Amino acid sequence: MKVPAIRKLLKVDIEVLRRAEEDLAEERSPEIEIEGADEGEKLTHVFGAIWIQEQVASGAMNEKEALRAFMDKVRTSIS
Repeated sequence: MKVPAIRKLLKVDIEVLRRAEEDLAEERSPEIEIEGADEGEKLTHVFGAIWIQEQVASGAMNEKEALRAFMDKVRTSIS
């Protein structure tokens, strides 16, 4: 997981990110460029950007807090 790649995706409309998520899951090329060493890392970046945007839109967190929370979720899941 690379934070700069997620930050770049935060500028993309959430509906475009959702289509990219679906494309990656179906092994299709997404319409947007997503940084990552492999499909799994790209999917993590898209998941993160979607989750963060949802948190910000709901008013639960600001972008910085949501990014930290997502990083914590990923760390917890791999430990």
